[in-house]
Amino acid sequence: MARLRRPADGRMSLGEHIRELRARLLKSFLAIAVGSAVSFVYFDEIWRLLRHPYCQVHQKHGLQTVDGCGQLVFTSVFDPILWHFKVALIAGLLVGSPVWLYQLWAFVTPGLQRKERKYSISFVAVAVPLFLAGATLAYFVMSKGLQLLLNFAPTGTTSLISIDHYLSYALAMLLMFGLAFDLPLLVVMLNFVGILSYLRLKKSRRVSIFLVFVFTAIATPSGDPFTMLALGIPLIVLLEIATQVARVHDARKAKAQAASEFANLSDDEASPLDLTPHP
Repeated sequence: MARLRRPADGRMSLGEHIRELRARLLKSFLAIAVGSAVSFVYFDEIWRLLRHPYCQVHQKHGLQTVDGCGQLVFTSVFDPILWHFKVALIAGLLVGSPVWLYQLWAFVTPGLQRKERKYSISFVAVAVPLFLAGATLAYFVMSKGLQLLLNFAPTGTTSLISIDHYLSYALAMLLMFGLAFDLPLLVVMLNFVGILSYLRLKKSRRVSIFLVFVFTAIATPSGDPFTMLALGIPLIVLLEIATQVARVHDARKAKAQAASEFANLSDDEASPLDLTPHP
């Protein structure tokens, strides 16, 4: 595959954008496929790790267990092999996250100048730990979310949760928490390239907090209050950190621009006065 060369000003035709999207999707899928293939070999170890939150719920509340864990059922003879692929996919998404996160960032920033594209490496260097931190938090929150959901079951009933539904829940939790933790980093990068200013972030702080909880209510697969707060509170903290980083960056940028305005003046030439009234 020929490597696409992007012009220095970032301008590309529609056909070039489509070809670049295809190339970056191919690279992302290839990274996930390689990670999934490696994870397929270690299915038993990964499955025990994924099942642990479900086991914790049954062990702590004295529910009926099989080998120390709650029973998960299946209804099709094809389900066991599908579990292997789904578990491998979950692990492959985590293992391949450095590649597909970089490809995502590299595609959504086509208008950046050459000197601004250096932030791509920094983005990945921070995005991967944030994504894994969000996925780790989701892993520990899963047992509490399952507990709240199962508490609504009437007395005398037995839960027969299918493995397919449980794996879908685990995949949604890991992805949503991981991607949500990268949203503040996206805010920082947009500020660094001059798209989003600190003043705009400061003025929209209350709206941002409201939108965070709207997002958590929609994004969390269980929708229970504990899971929403477990995602919403860290996300608000990370957004505030991103806002303060934007404040420092804008202050340094303004100072550098002010210094450059007087760099061409001779030593005996007076600098121009700013007679604009201060509000």
